[in-house]
Amino acid sequence: MCGIVGYIGNRQAAPILLDGLSKLEYRGYDSAGIAVYNGSEIGMEKAKGRLKVLSELTHDGATLPGTMGIGHTRWATHGSPSDTNAHPHFNQNQSIVVVHNGIIENYLKLKKRLERKGYNFVSETDTEVIAHLLDYYYDGNPLRAVTKIMHRMEGSYALGLIFKDHPDELYAVRKDSPLIVGRTDGGSIIASDVPAVLKYTRDVYFIENEEIVRLKEDSMEFFTVDEEPIEKESVRIEWDVNAAEKGGYEHFMLKEMNEQPKAVTDTFSPRIKNDQIVIEELGMSDEDMQRIDKIMIVACGSAYHTGVTSKYIFEDLARIPVEVDLASEFRYRRPILSDRTLVIVISQSGETADTLAALRESKKQGARVLGIVNVVGSSIAREADNVMYTWAGPEIAVATTKAYSAQLIALYLLAMKFACARGQMGEELLREMLSDLRALPSQIEMLLNNKGKIQRFANRYLAARDVFFIGRGVDYAISLEGSLKLKEISYIHSEAYAAGELKHGTISLIEEGTLVAAVLTQKELYKKTLSNMVEVSTRGAFVLAVTNEGNTEVERAADYVIYIPETNKYFTNSLAIIPLQLFGYYIAVGRGCDVDKPRNLAKSVTVE
Repeated sequence: MCGIVGYIGNRQAAPILLDGLSKLEYRGYDSAGIAVYNGSEIGMEKAKGRLKVLSELTHDGATLPGTMGIGHTRWATHGSPSDTNAHPHFNQNQSIVVVHNGIIENYLKLKKRLERKGYNFVSETDTEVIAHLLDYYYDGNPLRAVTKIMHRMEGSYALGLIFKDHPDELYAVRKDSPLIVGRTDGGSIIASDVPAVLKYTRDVYFIENEEIVRLKEDSMEFFTVDEEPIEKESVRIEWDVNAAEKGGYEHFMLKEMNEQPKAVTDTFSPRIKNDQIVIEELGMSDEDMQRIDKIMIVACGSAYHTGVTSKYIFEDLARIPVEVDLASEFRYRRPILSDRTLVIVISQSGETADTLAALRESKKQGARVLGIVNVVGSSIAREADNVMYTWAGPEIAVATTKAYSAQLIALYLLAMKFACARGQMGEELLREMLSDLRALPSQIEMLLNNKGKIQRFANRYLAARDVFFIGRGVDYAISLEGSLKLKEISYIHSEAYAAGELKHGTISLIEEGTLVAAVLTQKELYKKTLSNMVEVSTRGAFVLAVTNEGNTEVERAADYVIYIPETNKYFTNSLAIIPLQLFGYYIAVGRGCDVDKPRNLAKSVTVE
């Protein structure tokens, strides 16, 4: 989970590298480094901590002159954060330098072999193995050395490589970690993700697995692992450059929360035509959808929570069995799939390693795979049988908000489409639901405008040690995400429970002053959850309730109530999550936490 950049051209490389890394810092921020080749020597600077430490150390790149270089911002996997473990890494005579995103799974075996051949290691990283392995196989031909190490390394990697003997060439390699390249005015650039290159180019090439790129100031060539040249076509990136900037907001997370109405609109609008749901990218006829006898939803983190929500909706609305799996567990339980199974894999980045592995396992077993992703050209988008994009735009904050909301919309549409195709939904109900769907953006905006009230409430709980979220049905799924938002950015211990499970142990943790957030948006479950609220209240808990307008009965059991507008019962997650996002955000801000870059977390989880 790291970010890499590289540049070769007619401009000074270091400022471009630092600028690119600043756009990738969400991918890792415990250390950073750059290496720049000035034609005679490769200069390097590395620093533990945030990128600003490196920028200050190099005077914004001025101390490292040269027109070719590579850079890296790190999220530690092998070796603790330190100057020594930070990338880039040299070979012994400093003639080859490497940056790496991913994990080399057989690095210990390779390291022992290299040590027996006299190579000395100075870091604890798996990446240094790559530098020494390249040195071992290098015979003056960089391409040949690269292909040889690719045949010997196991795991995932995106690499940026400089060979001192070749001052006019920059190499990039990919296997199971994201990598893009592009032509700029007077040069070529590589990066882990689109935001790093938007300032310099909008036409990029997505590098496929086991492909190699040789970049020069005025050209780029692509090769297979067998050194065979290949042709590739560029993809035009249509993002607004400003979408990847803060735009006057204090944090990216706050900006992205406020972009949710647009993300929701952009995701559903192209797929509703003449009061019908049209999902052309699904690639399935009504007969295909009728043939499916099971849906499996596979995801991690917040994306998994959207899957939990949609299980209730798919099964109730379309009457089709649904299983929801954590991607990190999916492969290891020997899932039973067939050609009548639809596997839906969900990932904001489209690069989540566990989810990508689940996709491949599903295809191996003959299941049809639909990817729901936010990044065009990402690995999941390319490898899934079909892909449904969530048009949320770039999401920079580590804690997802607008991508989560867009994923919910995609799943609502899919569930409704399946319900129609399978004869479970009539025209009247469809029109009613589409009307409610279209109303969501303005309702979300109204809730966002109520942030002052949420902030005042959050300020009362800055010193909280434990917070519990409870709900039933869809409300349980909302609770899962509300709890995650709070814990990942504020570092307060928080857990979510199906409300009916409280009495099976969890209620013993409730004591005087404990905050319990109860979500009640499903009318048929109001009374059940109200009784659970009374149970915790009588044991001293302070109860925050999130419920629908008009459900004033909840005020008898809650100390503080947040009302959400009336909507279809299947869509309540899209509204109830907004005050919970704001609550987590203002708690974190009040506690002085780095909201956009919470400790130990990174945006794109490209390792298992």
